[in-house]
Amino acid sequence: MGATADDAAAPPWWRDAVFYQVYVRSFADSDGDGVGDLEGIRSRLGYLELLGVDALWLTPFFTSPMADHGYDVADPRDVDPLFGDLDAFDRLVSDAHDHGIRVTIDLVPNHTSDQHPWFRAALRGGPERDRYHFRDGRGPDGSQPPNNWTSVFGGPAWTRTPDGQWYLHLFAPEQPDLNWDNSDVRADLVQTLRFWLDRGVDGFRIDVAHGMAKAAGLPDLDPAVVPVRTGAHAHPEADPRFDNEDVHDIHRMIRQVVDRYPDTVTVGEIWVETDERFARYVRPDELHLGFNFKLALTGFDADSVRRTVENSLAAVADSGVPPTWTLSNHDVERHVTRYGGGAAGTRRARAMALVQLALPGVTFLYNGEELGLPNADLPDWALQDPIWERSGRTVRGRDGCRVPLPWEGAPPTFGFSTGDRSWLPVPAEWAGYTVESQLEDPASMLSLYRHALEVRKTTEAFAGTELEWYGAPPGCFAFRRKGGGLICALNTSDAPVPLPPGQILLASGPMAGEELPPETAVWLV
Repeated sequence: MGATADDAAAPPWWRDAVFYQVYVRSFADSDGDGVGDLEGIRSRLGYLELLGVDALWLTPFFTSPMADHGYDVADPRDVDPLFGDLDAFDRLVSDAHDHGIRVTIDLVPNHTSDQHPWFRAALRGGPERDRYHFRDGRGPDGSQPPNNWTSVFGGPAWTRTPDGQWYLHLFAPEQPDLNWDNSDVRADLVQTLRFWLDRGVDGFRIDVAHGMAKAAGLPDLDPAVVPVRTGAHAHPEADPRFDNEDVHDIHRMIRQVVDRYPDTVTVGEIWVETDERFARYVRPDELHLGFNFKLALTGFDADSVRRTVENSLAAVADSGVPPTWTLSNHDVERHVTRYGGGAAGTRRARAMALVQLALPGVTFLYNGEELGLPNADLPDWALQDPIWERSGRTVRGRDGCRVPLPWEGAPPTFGFSTGDRSWLPVPAEWAGYTVESQLEDPASMLSLYRHALEVRKTTEAFAGTELEWYGAPPGCFAFRRKGGGLICALNTSDAPVPLPPGQILLASGPMAGEELPPETAVWLV
């Protein structure tokens, strides 16, 4: 799907694209082993085309012992047999392109698996040890970690090896951090980039894009500035583990490779605290796009949502880079649950779907949000996220948002698998969430998403990159897209409010004459 002479002057395809995140393990299982795979995705491309998305983002499918469900990569240039093989990947990319859908894949440059050949050789004392962060311990016998850094998954960020040294892992012990001062590490990533680009991928989502480079000398964390926390969060500027200056040289190196392949894109997962720090990652010679999590961390409150939108627009205002928007992903609680769950959470999620899709820029959908899936309340025995064990079984982790999608039929897997099991159990009460039950229901969440994506793609009112805000009653807001004229209004209060003037294009719920009901959003022109 490369550029042609006819569209050479057109803006890049990704500037207003809708990406659909496929959590590969949980999308569709073609071989009955209970785990989603590449052939499963390929079998559902017709559904994704019907939904109306522009591009896929595939979570890691590379060779891995699966200590962190694929984010511990043992071979970044091959497919794990659990998911298929390289031929299956090539078929998926080819067929996706035939359906008019781009394919982007995860890149995991901060760390490898402890089963990577490099790390195995490093443990044997080979020169590969310099490709990681090995250090002597503190104390007279070296029995204390080299510094006080903690793992994002909980516990210390260091593990001692049989020869007495320690190695750094900002995530699980099975994910040793790479040393990006080593030229072999950089050369290997270039090889990985070219390998997948040559196979036709349309870009990369870069995991922990604010990581990789570590503060010189690996100084201690200041507990007063960087409290010990577990899970995904924005890292303050004083955190020596993340967002160090040298990381920008790594992104420039990546960009130089990607720019040799026209029409491709890089998207960085960037957890930083300020707009100024965020903007540094999307300079013209670094990332094309920065993943913005602020909507996913904002409650269902009009004032808070407006502040988040204004802040997110300001963060990229001087860069020329479009903003990005997401309500859920594989690392955060699904927003139906976050907004209160049940009927109220669903109404609010429907309203926020229209708000998100009305905003200028790039949208990321997480598989299953178009079905209105809540977080699943899983039993303890089913939990597999390493955060569960690393936190001493005090933090349940991210499994609740990673449960396989329900497609059709009945329990136990609702058509997710050709077998009778799935890697995480699908709740039996999800019968009403299946694609089959929603596809022909005009009032379903799936129909709302399909209609919204179609209107977004075909209506000139969505032109323009700036917003004009209207005056609105408390608990509400309304904005207009300058250039196109689309009006989006949201009511998070508990009472109906007057509608802005205009013709209704789409509403998230039943309308009441000339009023916008509570927990409802509407598009007008």
